Formats: sequence, C-alpha cells, structure tokens
Amino acid sequence: MPRGGGNGNCHPDKPNCTLFVTNVLAKRVKYPLPKIGGLTMRSLLLSVAFLSVSMSAALAEFSDGKVVIGVMGDQSGVVADVGGPGSIVAARMAVADFGGTVDGTPIEIITADHQNKPDIASSIVREWFDRRGVDAIVDLPHSGVVFGLIPLATDKKRSLLISGAASTDITGRYCSPYVTHWTDDTYALARGTAASLLDQGLKTWFFLTADYSFGHDLEGVAHQVVEERGGKVIGSARHPLGTADFSTLLVRARSSSAEVIALASAGADTVNAIKQAGQFGIGRTGQKLAALHAFVTDINSIGLETAQNLIISTGFYWNDNDATRSFARRFFATHGRMPTREQAGVYVSVLHYLKAARAGHSDDAASVNDQMRQLPVDRFGSEAHIQANGRVTYEIGVYRVKTPAESKEPWDFYVRTATVPASAAFRPASESGCSSQAAKAQ
Repeated sequence: MPRGGGNGNCHPDKPNCTLFVTNVLAKRVKYPLPKIGGLTMRSLLLSVAFLSVSMSAALAEFSDGKVVIGVMGDQSGVVADVGGPGSIVAARMAVADFGGTVDGTPIEIITADHQNKPDIASSIVREWFDRRGVDAIVDLPHSGVVFGLIPLATDKKRSLLISGAASTDITGRYCSPYVTHWTDDTYALARGTAASLLDQGLKTWFFLTADYSFGHDLEGVAHQVVEERGGKVIGSARHPLGTADFSTLLVRARSSSAEVIALASAGADTVNAIKQAGQFGIGRTGQKLAALHAFVTDINSIGLETAQNLIISTGFYWNDNDATRSFARRFFATHGRMPTREQAGVYVSVLHYLKAARAGHSDDAASVNDQMRQLPVDRFGSEAHIQANGRVTYEIGVYRVKTPAESKEPWDFYVRTATVPASAAFRPASESGCSSQAAKAQ
C-alpha cells in the first residue's frame, strides 16, 4: 500500500469524510427514537460515527500499518566489533523495552550489511524506502556511506539516526531535517581529551595522525584547543590507513619529549599504535598516550597490561552508573560483550524515535523529527537534547585506562578523570555550518 494511501472511500486525508458519514446516518434515521442517558439515539449514533472515524484517522497516520526500522552497518568487516551484530541487539532491546508497538501499531526491525561501501548502502536503502516501507535507518558507520544516504533520505523524507559515523559534517554542511547524530563526533572526542589534559598542565603535544579526512579532523580540533589554551604542538607525523609498523613514528614521537602523544586515528591503526607504544614504554615514563578515538572493545582486545594509563574520551561507558550497568548487563547476556558507545547510541536513538512517533501519532519523518527535537532525550538517566541541526548533545567523560591491579572484574577498564559538559563538548548549532533553511523540513 502506498505511504498514507487510502482505498478510495472514507479516509482521514479527506476533510469531508466525517461529515459524509454523519450525514448518511442522519438521513437514515427518519423516525423519532428513544433517549438513552439523556441522548437521543440519533445523537448517540452520530457520536459513535464521529469517534470511529477519528480513531481510524489516528491509526492511519502509520504508513502500511506498521513502523519499520532498518539497522544498517558493517556486519563482518573492520568495524563490526564496535557496531555490527551488537547494534542489531541494541535496536531489538529498545523495541522490546518500548513494548513492541507504538500504541498498537507493530514495530518491525530489518537489517543489512553495507560492507562499508557507499554504492552498496545506497542500493539497499533505495530498496528499503521504495519497497520495504522503511521509516528510519539506524547505526550507519562510515561517513562516506552517510554522506551518500543523506540526500536520498531527505528526498524520500525518511529518517536517519546515526550512531556509527563521527564526522561533524553530518550536522554541519550536510545537515538535514531528517537526520540526527547520536554519538560522539570528532569535535567532541578531540576537544574533550585535549581540554582535560591541558587542564592537568600538559602543554606540549605530538600527533600521530591517520592520513585521511577523519584523522585530519581529529588532529585539527585538538590542535586548535592546544593553542587556545596556551599549549604548543611541537611535532606531528602522518601515516597511511592500515599501517602495521609504527616503530619509526613512535621513536620520533618519544624523542620529541612532548608531554602528550596523541593518536588521531581509529580501528586497527589505533590498536596497533597502542600495542607498539607499550613496547616502547610510552605512557609509563612520564609521557601521556592519548587515543582521540577508541572503543571499549579496543581495550579488551589490547589488554590492560599494554593499554594501562591510556587517556580516552567517550560519551558512554558501561560501568558509569546503575542505569548504564543495567543496560550493559542485559546486553552482555545476549551478545557476550559489553556495549560500545555506538551500540548504546543505537539503543537510545531507537527508543527516542519511538517515543517521538507515539507523541506525534505518526511515522511521518517531518513530524517525528520535529517531535524528537522537542522531547528531552533519556541517555541512561541523564538528559540530553537535540539541536536544530540534528546534533544530540550530552556530557563527555574523560577516562584513564586502569592498571591490571585496579580492575575488579572483566571489562572493568576505565576510571573517570574529568567531565566535559555538553555546552563545551559540542559545537553550537550556529557555528556548525548548517544553514537554518537546510535544517527545516520542506
């Protein structure tokens, strides 16, 4: 059935629908009828007819009689560990916790692997929008994939709830009224880590940076914060994506005598750099090693013996409070691993989307996104908000990775050393590069 379509008869999109039904009933009731509870039978019939049509109108706001959410990510590749099957688990948990329906309208979850390829992602999403009735897509790692899907979702008026990709351009120059960004972006990650370490008096910095846009963005933001706060960048070195041997770069960084060696990279590059930094004793001899983008699964892979004293920032850590622990232990029972910030972002975004759909009695993308921006976001007991450009804002924690002796249980990896308030962690919408016109649904 077409989205919002009818059967050619009475439909809530027809303004005279209610009048037509009530007039038909009125014409058929020609004779005096008894009163029931002070109402004539004629009045009672007209009231029932009006109520029936009104209820049908409310139900018809959900296209195809259901809400369809697609979970799209990397299910088997380089970032499957931080999203992948765990993001599907998180989405299904959110639907179950919401009750499985939106006021009686069923919720369906479908999934796909975009293989980190924009062309594959676009092909799947066109099929989802045109034939599968998908209302919203969640997770979405890989900024290149996201940039290809934003115009498609905007044209089709469907929602993207992004937890995987980290580019600030998602809510900047590529912003859309149908797009929201739910997890830490490069601005928040780099700014939080740099500000915290500078506040500790660590003024001299050396960057090891992945030589592509993501790495450049991380270094650029952190570099700006260092200079704003009176610090100095005394060196930097760039490496190709997928570098296996960091020894030469690490020797150079160590020889610089910089107080902080910052890794502006992600995934296997970050993991390899941390492992090899441990072999050179970096992080244990006065110099601080900071990963501007790392996940709890990375630390689990590396091990505390090697990763100890590493500095990272993140908007979600499973062991932060009772609410995060409760969610994480339920997630672990299904997935066998503690959730990453990406997977937690999927859970929060799906729950909030469903709350907005219920509040607006509709899965219409313009209505839902407007409601999402109006409603406060519940992030495991802490309140977050959505800017007009779609950026979800919340506090960022800065953490030190524990030593093996400090850890009390499996996955007990972090100790919080600082908190960056939302107002400082994320760019104001007015400075994001998102025009007010682009942020409005047409």
